[in-house]
Amino acid sequence: MKRLKVLVACEYSGAVRDAFSARGWEAWSCDLLPSETKGNHYQGDVRDILGKGWDLLVAHPPCTHLAVSGARWFYKKRKEQKAALAFVRLLLNAPIPHIALENPVSIISTKIRKPTQVIQPWQFGHGETKATCLWLKGLPELRPTRVVSGREQRVWLLPPSENRWKERSRTYRGIARAMAKQWSEYIMGL
Repeated sequence: MKRLKVLVACEYSGAVRDAFSARGWEAWSCDLLPSETKGNHYQGDVRDILGKGWDLLVAHPPCTHLAVSGARWFYKKRKEQKAALAFVRLLLNAPIPHIALENPVSIISTKIRKPTQVIQPWQFGHGETKATCLWLKGLPELRPTRVVSGREQRVWLLPPSENRWKERSRTYRGIARAMAKQWSEYIMGL
């Protein structure tokens, strides 16, 4: 039986990559930054490896020029926004049968299409709020795995720092595990 291959684009933390690897996938992360954890990682532009026969793409394109939380600066970055949307389109149209693109509430919803689903960390065992949109192709919506009651906006309350953007962009482990379990079962027909 062929070992399935997943590419986790724009991920330096290894959270999603490691969750799929634990389920037997040949899992690779790709980012311009080095990986924070050991594992298969391509440090470079994801466009270099998109056509390498992946079964699944889980993409986390940078939200700097897309997220509505920065809407007050949109008028200053039209060129960057246009490039960011072109990158999102490239990922969504990649020659891969199963695609999940993740981003916060953003202009992707109005410029490309509405998300398939909006999830929250508190649906997957984390007592926090952070609306996360998923644009899915060939995949089912994620089902909550462990709804918790404590819900705070931790990521929005992080103090300014050099690495604030990195902390805000991390995928929660509970969400990564749900992606790996549920989408593995769907793709493998279990």
